[in-house]
Amino acid sequence: MGYWGKVIGGMAGFAMGGPFGAAIGAALGHAADSGMGTRLQFPFSSVTGSVAGQAKVAAMLGQKQQLFSIAVVALSAKLAKCDGPVSRAEIETFRHQFRIPDNNAREIGRLFDQARETADGYEAYATQLGEAFADNHATLELVLGSLFAIARADGAVNVKEQVFLAGVHRAFKLDRTAWDRASGTSPAKPADDEPDPYQILGVARSANGAELRAVWRKLMRENHPDALAARGVPPEFIEKASASVARINAAWDRIKRERSL
Repeated sequence: MGYWGKVIGGMAGFAMGGPFGAAIGAALGHAADSGMGTRLQFPFSSVTGSVAGQAKVAAMLGQKQQLFSIAVVALSAKLAKCDGPVSRAEIETFRHQFRIPDNNAREIGRLFDQARETADGYEAYATQLGEAFADNHATLELVLGSLFAIARADGAVNVKEQVFLAGVHRAFKLDRTAWDRASGTSPAKPADDEPDPYQILGVARSANGAELRAVWRKLMRENHPDALAARGVPPEFIEKASASVARINAAWDRIKRERSL
């Protein structure tokens, strides 16, 4: 069974009160005994029957892979819903961006359908995901970029989608440079029409060599596949980060050549 099958299968068992649900129940009991339960502001029955409840429990128990999966499904569904009926193009783009395998499409589709009943409440998912990956803005930027792709699936990004995406950006606590990279907007390209290496690294051309090297190292730490795996990022999504690593290294190599660093 692939990553999505394991995670979504587990969450489905939780929702139906199966073995996973029993494990969660035991964990909730432990949380209550240790005082954590006082921070839960929702009844257990509502937790087991909702996508939002599953995300809350996953966040509370520190299960980053489950939280990541639930949050990206919910955010994608609510984004597609925010400007009206969900289109087939938006659904297909969601499946492509998050590498949804055909054999798990039905289970994930159920979560997607439940989440898209309303566009309301997306901020909670974005906030929980932002907090869980606060030490890895590269992953959050990749998620935001995927959401932009979904928004563009059925045409230009409209006002309602812009408001939604801006809210996710704020909840993720990303900077303007991350927004520009995720949205595909950037300053004018150099005369040779190659991608601006400074834009890729998110630094000004006035930065000195030491500053540029520090930024490159930081981006490499955030995007390195091993580091992402250690933080609970799904293997399928780590593949997307590999392209970022190649782009970052290419930009750094070009700057080094231009500056003779």
